[in-house]
Amino acid sequence: MNIIPLPAFSDNYIWLIHDDHHAVVVDPGDAAPVLAYLSTHGLSLSAILVTHHHADHVGGLPALLEAWPVPVFGPASEHIAGVSEPLSDGDRIRVPGIGLKLEVLEVPAHTAGHIAYYAPGILFCGDTLFSAGCGRLFEGTAEQLDVALRRLAALDPHTRVYCTHEYTLSNLAFARAAEPENAERDRYAAYCETLRANGRPTVPSTIALEKDINPFLRAGEPGVIETVARHTGVRPKNTLESLRALRAWKDTF
Repeated sequence: MNIIPLPAFSDNYIWLIHDDHHAVVVDPGDAAPVLAYLSTHGLSLSAILVTHHHADHVGGLPALLEAWPVPVFGPASEHIAGVSEPLSDGDRIRVPGIGLKLEVLEVPAHTAGHIAYYAPGILFCGDTLFSAGCGRLFEGTAEQLDVALRRLAALDPHTRVYCTHEYTLSNLAFARAAEPENAERDRYAAYCETLRANGRPTVPSTIALEKDINPFLRAGEPGVIETVARHTGVRPKNTLESLRALRAWKDTF
């Protein structure tokens, strides 16, 4: 099975999964790169997976469904035109065509009904978790973000994290501010800078890596708490307070 990042807009990735015959796409904000890839590689679209309702994740649905009237899986609690297979936490699906078995995880925070798709070794997490970062709280709360990130961090460390934006370098700049002393993060930053200089994506990362370098998964670490205290003038009493302060800081960084 192949998992291909299709660049869209300025920094989105549409993930295309294929077995050399059938293909599935995750969060197709734009139909054009999907249709082009399918045509060039002689693939048949068999399903679409959606994590949340934002236009840069669902905008390509009408054109794709016109060309390929396939099942569309998405969050049951969000109103997304074109979703034919509404999903809730704990649902398990077998993706048509490629036969991939996925578990649905509800991870509200970025949006109220955001979901992720998980199989052993694979996580499609939309805008909940990024490499070295996390999504903005457009509709959810810091409490929900804390629960969502803890849930994802508890997955197998080798799980590959297929997020949907190329935000890594900017996230790493904030990570340096939030936790100045982190040698693993600095090594990863140098690696990512080389990747981007050569036009290559920095994702997927892994859960293990994110736990080492992502300040939002490290909000309870003493070094992060100390930095948050210096930035805000108030020492966080717990990980949740630290996470809330980090997210607010990143919003204006």
